[in-house]
Amino acid sequence: MLSYAIGVDLGGTNLRIAAVDEGGRMLEKLSTSTDLAGGRDLVIKEMTQAIHKLLDKFRGRGVSRGVGIGVPGIIDMDTGMLRESPNLPGWSEFPVHAEIERRLGIPVVLENDANAAALGEQWLGASKNHESMCMLTLGTGVGGGIVLNGKIWHGMNGMAGELGHFNVEPEGHPCNCGSRGCVEQYASATAVVRMAREAIASKLSENLARAAESAEFDARHVHELAKQGDAAAQKIFRCVGRALGIVLADMVNGFNLPIYVIGGGVASAWDAFAPTMMEEVRKRSFVYAATMPGRLQAALPPKSTQITMAQLGSEAGLYGAACLPLQRAGVK
Repeated sequence: MLSYAIGVDLGGTNLRIAAVDEGGRMLEKLSTSTDLAGGRDLVIKEMTQAIHKLLDKFRGRGVSRGVGIGVPGIIDMDTGMLRESPNLPGWSEFPVHAEIERRLGIPVVLENDANAAALGEQWLGASKNHESMCMLTLGTGVGGGIVLNGKIWHGMNGMAGELGHFNVEPEGHPCNCGSRGCVEQYASATAVVRMAREAIASKLSENLARAAESAEFDARHVHELAKQGDAAAQKIFRCVGRALGIVLADMVNGFNLPIYVIGGGVASAWDAFAPTMMEEVRKRSFVYAATMPGRLQAALPPKSTQITMAQLGSEAGLYGAACLPLQRAGVK
């Protein structure tokens, strides 16, 4: 009989819920906005109602293995407490796992959303042929996830994977985490817009200045101008590439994983930042250089470090969240 699980991607803007079977086939998906203004209890009520709707629909058609939920923020994996979540105001120090499981009456697995996205890409996406991988997610901030032997690596207390706070400029731009020069300050969508406004203030690009007059001005506008040859926009994405290259070189040297995946909205500007990123990795990582094709003896099959774009887009977190209870049940 079919085994399936419910995956939930709870974001500060959107709430998406899907039924996914053990083979990775999405059976059905529900999407709605996250009504943060209505308060925490309303969001949880709407989420659990939608989960019950899917469970009722597939009851008798398969075996439910539970619910996996990806949440933005730092989770205490021992207690299921959401310690901090900038995207979910009023949720900090709240026992999310216990409350949702109480309302549903079935097993729930809670996970950081970036970790869930990494697991999704490892299961069905860019790294599906590798048991171990690392993923950087370039969105409003920079998230990350590490999967080792098919399992998310949580570290000592669930806080592993905060890759957005690797330092690339010791005295660089201040970060909300309290440090300076974090990669998040140079490779996120927010950083791209900030650097664009800095270029406008320095009168480096009339094109950027015109684009910034739009109320919807964002990183996509900067990328479009970079593709059109705007020098200031191209310089911004070289900065993105340099920051990512420094971080990736360190991770390649430290982890020696077979594949590193770049996802999130800013990844769509791959053409603009990847050349600089790869140049930095080649220059800074002797491990990467040593595993490049052609560097090993001809008699040995080369094991080359791969750095590539994510494949699942915004669905990665949903698939990863659904994978969690399937893994726990031993059917995936």
